[in-house]
Amino acid sequence: MPLSLGQLNTAHTDQALQLLDGIYEHSPWIAQAALRERPFRSLAHLKHAMAQAVRQAGTEAQLALIRAHPELAGKAMVAQSLTAESTHEQSAAGLTHCSPEEFARLQQLNRDYNARFGFPFILAVRGPRGTGLTRAQIIDTFARRLDNHPDVERAEALRNIHRIAEIRLNDKFGAEPLIGGDVWDWHERLAQHSDPGYAEKGQLTVTYLTEAHRACAQTISQWMRECGFDEVEVDAVGNVVGRYHAATPQARTLLTGSHYDTVRNGGKYDGRLGIFVPMACVRELHRAGRRLPFGIELVAFAEEEGQRYKATFLGSGALIGDFQPEWLEQKDDNGVTMREAMQQAGLCVDDIPRLRRDPAHYLGFVEVHIEQGPVLCELDLPLGVVSSINGSVRYVGEMVGMASHAGTTPMDRRRDAAAGVAELALYVEQRAARDGDSVGTIGLLNVPGGSINVVPGRCQFSLDLRAPTDAQRDALAQDVLQELLRIAQRRGLRCTLEETMRASAAPSAPQWQQRWERAVAALGLPVHCMPSGAGHDAMKLHEILPQAMLFVRGENGGISHNPLESTTHNDMQLAVEAFNHLLLQLSLEPA
Repeated sequence: MPLSLGQLNTAHTDQALQLLDGIYEHSPWIAQAALRERPFRSLAHLKHAMAQAVRQAGTEAQLALIRAHPELAGKAMVAQSLTAESTHEQSAAGLTHCSPEEFARLQQLNRDYNARFGFPFILAVRGPRGTGLTRAQIIDTFARRLDNHPDVERAEALRNIHRIAEIRLNDKFGAEPLIGGDVWDWHERLAQHSDPGYAEKGQLTVTYLTEAHRACAQTISQWMRECGFDEVEVDAVGNVVGRYHAATPQARTLLTGSHYDTVRNGGKYDGRLGIFVPMACVRELHRAGRRLPFGIELVAFAEEEGQRYKATFLGSGALIGDFQPEWLEQKDDNGVTMREAMQQAGLCVDDIPRLRRDPAHYLGFVEVHIEQGPVLCELDLPLGVVSSINGSVRYVGEMVGMASHAGTTPMDRRRDAAAGVAELALYVEQRAARDGDSVGTIGLLNVPGGSINVVPGRCQFSLDLRAPTDAQRDALAQDVLQELLRIAQRRGLRCTLEETMRASAAPSAPQWQQRWERAVAALGLPVHCMPSGAGHDAMKLHEILPQAMLFVRGENGGISHNPLESTTHNDMQLAVEAFNHLLLQLSLEPA
């Protein structure tokens, strides 16, 4: 019979320790420290308490915990001396049935890893879905993590230990995150659609109105209907819109959603998590035959990433009346205009102005999104509440000096354009860090026609500056642009700079942020509020509606815009439960 929180909360300390035995490998001190937080309000609370015990224990205790774990397919497995839990996990992953080549590869990786880090490689082999990684996935991850910095790898080992503990606690308490598993599966199934040139390589790329993009729209439409939405349509810009009616006619509507397009060779969860979490909530309402005092409108935005055309936030922009007619004449890399792409997709350009929403009909906008950063991962927190979406400004520029012979031009006579941009990059790094929460990036740096033996005469570059408030962003930009002029003058260079994008900061509406905070607290989790460094559809809806966002922790250090982007079915389950709690709060509030 599964263990219950009530049993754990009321058990004598010695009995409680016995009940939690084996959750962390050969380390009963973790349960002992965590039990001081009883009574646990939820299983998520217990998991966090145990992770915090490890976090607060210090480096030596953390290393001892890592070293208490066996190697994968190592000596302990061969000698059959693993704990029952490790035996089950390694066997389920097929490590007891390795081919001779796989076993030899794992043995070599174990040797290399131990020589580099001084502790065994730790991987939660049951994976983010809880159903197990393949041997190929295990070996690939093993090889990739060998390149990590030792501090980074120690943190990654501990995160995998916490994931192992989470799955063991799920088993012990009979807690299967079924809805989170469905949400995870939807992501996997939608990721089968990818643009040509990437699909063949097993990479995910879905850009605006390609065949893969249209297939995604049709798939999402079908799933919305299966989940019980009353109305489903693909609108004039390709957004997939699902509506779940309120209990009474004329009631206002909660607007939610995110985007389904991707960057090139991106991850499966960026944007799409904000579609599938509310979709799961509507499904459960429909299954229960329940209507709310307000309607729910879920929009899977067709475009946010700006990959095929220069227009960004095209999907959410159309909802606030910010679709620029000149965008229709933009051409992609193959010379296809946006107008032509829309016509080929069967969209009616003339209907775009009608997509504008009337704010009077809506309560507000909420968006769930994978964090796309390391903060929640490093804090061992599955959820975070967004306090503001950073304001940003982008530029493209060119530094012009004088191309000259690399061997004959003395260092004090050079007009090196690339060196000037490099100096600017170092200044941006230093100046943004001074604020604590500003960021600055020179992501593109190109020397046209460059040669190994030529001092660069031209250097093209980009500049991306972001901060939590517009005033802080503008102060950062002013300092950076002044330094750019000083660098150019001192080095005898000429610089041109063009502003290509400016987006205002979007602070969360206090009342909506507080709803997310209450939802997270109701799950028994600490509430962590944080700014979003990335832009989101919410920052467009912010122009007409109050908005607030919920972040979900990412795996692999929180990496995003990368195939390694990932999260777990447990964290997805918590996101669904938080969204449901937000719906409950709204239902209980006076109309």
